[in-house]
Order: sequence, then structure tokens, then C-alpha cells
Amino acid sequence: MAQKLVQVDFVLIVSAQEYMQAIAPLAQAVADLAGLQWKIWLVNDTQRAAGGIYLFADESSARSFLSSSFLVQLRATPFLQDVRVQQFDVLTDLTEITRGPLSAYAEGL
Repeated sequence: MAQKLVQVDFVLIVSAQEYMQAIAPLAQAVADLAGLQWKIWLVNDTQRAAGGIYLFADESSARSFLSSSFLVQLRATPFLQDVRVQQFDVLTDLTEITRGPLSAYAEGL
């Protein structure tokens, strides 16, 4: 099974601090997403940008996330604008050379 990466980014209408306070309660729900191996949370207060990088175990898990109510709710959040979502294939061989955290999660599949 090939791992899939999903990148989500958006513009913040609130400060990074306000954003972090609003999303902190969601961390466990995100961790519980089917097939999610990890997520990296991103924020840049200076540019009013935020988002995340999600690594899913396979295409099916990524596709399920892409059609989930989670993304519908994210797009409807009033303190976010210009939500962009992209799915990528992972270049495993090159990522392992640069120490990307893939192997430990692939072994569990």
C-alpha cells in the first residue's frame, strides 16, 4: 500500500494564538481519523497562514478524509479563508534518504 500525503492550507482572519486556542480541542479527533499516520500542524502569524500536512496509510484513507465532513466544516469556519486541499503521492525512496518519518509507520501496515 502506498502512503498518501494531504496538504491543507488557508488564510487566518484571527491571530495565531486565537487560532491555536480554537483548534486545540480538535487535536484528538484529528488523531483518530481513519488511516491517519501523523499530522504536522502549521502556522505563520506574520503571514496569517496556517494548515497542516497529513500522512495517510493509503489512497482509501486519504480519499475518505478528502470527502469527509471535517473538510466541509473547515471550509465553513468563519475565521479561515481560501482553504486549499491537495493530495500527493509520497516519493518514498527519496524521503527516506532525507529522513522523512515514513518507515516506522509503514512497518505497522
